[in-house]
Parts: sequence; C-alpha cells; structure tokens
Amino acid sequence: MTLTAVLVLAAGTYAFRLAGPLLRDRLTLSDRVRLLMSTSATVLLFALVATSSLTKGQGFAGLALPIGVLVGGVAAWRKAPFVVVVVLAAVTTAGLRFVGVS
Repeated sequence: MTLTAVLVLAAGTYAFRLAGPLLRDRLTLSDRVRLLMSTSATVLLFALVATSSLTKGQGFAGLALPIGVLVGGVAAWRKAPFVVVVVLAAVTTAGLRFVGVS
C-alpha cells in the first residue's frame, strides 16, 4: 500500500470521526430513526459475532469456539469486567479443545 493511500484513508477516517461532534447540534433525528439506528447497530454487532465465532476459513469452526463466545457473552451481559470476560471465554474454549471438543 502506498503512502498516498494510507494518508487518504487516514484523512477519511478522521473526517468520519469529526463529523459526529460537528453535526450533533445541526441535525435532529426523530425518535423512530434513533430506535432504528440503535437496532441496526445491535443487529450488525450480532452478525459480526456470529460470523467470526461460527466460521473458520471456509467451514464451521466447531463447537468449542461458539461455546467460549457464549460464555464470554453471558459474562459481559452480567457486567463482568472486560478482563474476566476475555479470560472466561479463552479458558472455556481452550478447556473444551483440551478435552477433545473441536
């Protein structure tokens, strides 16, 4: 990747990040649009989690990884500290793989 491409991508990223605070007072959204945006963000996050935890390469990742992600998700939902969430998910996945669950 050339330096020009990196600089263009950096400028675009900065512009997107700057647009939020600058447009906050100039743009009013209805309650329906706010709810729709919140719901769509949740759906996109869920799709990302599902895709990255259920697939590995071109196939199914096995059962250990999704179960580990589920344990981490439950810990996060129960408001456990971030380090505890990550450690629980990793230990669960590693433990399941150690006992032979792929």
